[in-house]
Amino acid sequence: MDLKAYLKEQCARVDEALDGFLPKETELPYSLHKAMRYSVFAGGKRVRPILLLASCQTVGGNTKLAIPAACAMEMIHTYSLIHDDLPAMDDDDFRRGNPTNHKVFGEAVAILAGDALLTEAFKLVSDPRYAAECSPPGLLAIIHEIATCAGSYGMVGGQVVDMESEGCNDIDLATVQYIHTHKTGALIKASVVAGALIGGASGQLLAAITRYGEAVGLAFQIADDILDIEGTTDEIGKDAGSDVARGKATYPAVMGLAAAREEAQAMLDEAIRALELLGPEADSLREIARYVVQRHN
Repeated sequence: MDLKAYLKEQCARVDEALDGFLPKETELPYSLHKAMRYSVFAGGKRVRPILLLASCQTVGGNTKLAIPAACAMEMIHTYSLIHDDLPAMDDDDFRRGNPTNHKVFGEAVAILAGDALLTEAFKLVSDPRYAAECSPPGLLAIIHEIATCAGSYGMVGGQVVDMESEGCNDIDLATVQYIHTHKTGALIKASVVAGALIGGASGQLLAAITRYGEAVGLAFQIADDILDIEGTTDEIGKDAGSDVARGKATYPAVMGLAAAREEAQAMLDEAIRALELLGPEADSLREIARYVVQRHN
């Protein structure tokens, strides 16, 4: 498949839907809605929503039904970035090559913009206009999966351990793995699982998709750790080397750059193996997994 064309097409599809779902800047409160849209449309590869759509398609589902959930995942991801950039957390001035939300709108509005995006995501995924095609148990499973992976047992929990580990010299590999599988990996896994649930997957198929999501989520963050060392500010969209400068707990910091590359490849191999029971219908997931690891090479 032509992955570049596929990603471009799906990204445009997600962007168009997000534009329709998000409140307009002309609606009160103007500053809040402008701040929400500023960060959502500041760029980004839309990896999570595209994975959700690809997962739904892989199991034979209708991706039109998955668009609201795909956009909800991007809203949750964007909220996490807005908060992650705040002075109380990573204190970043740039995100995706643009000034961070709090640099443009102030800290108070940035915090509230993140809060609003998180809330809007669950409003969207549960909206009866879009959720009517899902069975009530299926919809509950989707919402539960997303909420679990976004909260203290997922992304937020990983963020806390990430902050608490910053600057520590005795962080072990198990702690780094916890940070990565929760702070980044959980939301990626949730995207893949939610897409499969919307598509009607269950049993062995859902288990295989879940294993794929877990492996891809970890591979994604290891690849980002490597890029922070080897990439440029233009490639990353924020200051290169910031993880090293802050003493972040990363795979390269704990096991070295070469071993980190090997681990990223191992996670890629695991993701591909997880899809063995599927044929060409899973090629989009396979190619996205390769892209996640090899985009930095």
